[in-house]
Amino acid sequence: MFPKNFLWGGAVAANQCEGAYQEDGKGLSIQDVLPHGIKGPRSEQPTDDNMKLVGIDFYHRYKEDIKLFAEMGFKVFRTSIAWSRIFPHGDEETPNEAGLQFYDDLFDECRKYGIEPLVTLSHYETPLYLAEHYDGWVNRDLIEFYKRYVTTVFNRYKDKVKYWLTFNEINSILESPFMSGGINTPKEKLSQSDLYQAVHHELVASAWATKIGHEINPDFQIGCMILSMPVYPLTADPSDVLAAMEQDHKNMMFADVHVRGYYPGYAKRYMREHGISISVTDEDMEILKNTVDFVSFSYYVSVCATADPEKNVRGEGNLLGGVPNPYLKASEWGWQIDPKGLRYVLNTLWDRYQKPLFIVENGLGAVDKLVQGADGEWTVEDDYRIQYLRDHIEQMEEAIKDGVELMGYTTWGCIDLVSASTAELRKRYGFIYVDRNDDGTGTLNRYKKKSFYWYKKVIESNGAELD
Repeated sequence: MFPKNFLWGGAVAANQCEGAYQEDGKGLSIQDVLPHGIKGPRSEQPTDDNMKLVGIDFYHRYKEDIKLFAEMGFKVFRTSIAWSRIFPHGDEETPNEAGLQFYDDLFDECRKYGIEPLVTLSHYETPLYLAEHYDGWVNRDLIEFYKRYVTTVFNRYKDKVKYWLTFNEINSILESPFMSGGINTPKEKLSQSDLYQAVHHELVASAWATKIGHEINPDFQIGCMILSMPVYPLTADPSDVLAAMEQDHKNMMFADVHVRGYYPGYAKRYMREHGISISVTDEDMEILKNTVDFVSFSYYVSVCATADPEKNVRGEGNLLGGVPNPYLKASEWGWQIDPKGLRYVLNTLWDRYQKPLFIVENGLGAVDKLVQGADGEWTVEDDYRIQYLRDHIEQMEEAIKDGVELMGYTTWGCIDLVSASTAELRKRYGFIYVDRNDDGTGTLNRYKKKSFYWYKKVIESNGAELD
């Protein structure tokens, strides 16, 4: 049984839905030069084949979309603020008023329907100028720029936004340093010391945001956000068990620092044994003690690990990769589907931290077909998505029965948007179909999928009705 105040809703990111990439004084972000997603090459300037430049035109259509979210009964809507809408280069002293006003209007629209905004401060949207002129988070100066940015938006929206996340999937910087950390140095040339220096700067900046936010409004609930990916040993061989533990440590370190306020011993050992040297000040260590109020995470897949080099074959597995699990089926994009892994993650995080948890991304990317129903309305018969979400929600309830304190659940891409990993629109997650294609054609009209009505029933029943 879900708690009475459970926060049901959906999630998007500004760079994947807003479009309007140069309107009202917005500067360029790193996403504007990533036309092919995570794994594709960056461009020097925005190019016409970058679907994110238009997205789903949420910037101009947000009122229509939020009305649809309200019709589903959303209690919470997760979105992000595009840093370069507020500070176009990222290092200015004075913010862009037009950008601030847009989010004023957006949050007002949410609250008009009783929807709580859940706002990510940095969701893969580092201003491009900071990447090109400072090498992103490798540079300590970014801590001060970020502090100025979060102080500005905390003060501006202190009466409109209660729930905040500091960085999206902060641990993904290890695999995607440009997208996650705005690091302009090519990955193959980036030293491990510089990479972990950037990690440290982000962790310090996150702790500063928590401190600043609580000073501005003690009622703020500020959380970290990690990409969760449970790692199972491929076999019962103790060497595989240890390989899984060590791979899991790389991700858990980020949550450990956010929740406990210091680096765990295994992280210090890893850096010591790999010749990683980073600059850490006494003030840094003091600031890290500003720990988060809750732990949020994305959950899509689980992976396996092995110490056997012949079996250590990397699968798709979202950003962080991993060995495919022979017992699991996969989505069209090779992401293995593991609902029980969600219960496992929830229990693991709860047992480890005893902090409230929030699932802020979970969903199925699939190719949807728009069809005309018997009533003449256009829709998508997405029973596969309903089944995926049902299976995961059932495991959430099992975790709650286990004693886990779970705040809420926001499905990823509650309305179709541009994929972060592939920059495609045909990889759809939403309850709402957006008529836009990968070649840029389409009306941008919105259509309710079958899952729209299913999720509405789930929310109305507080998770009791899943059929």
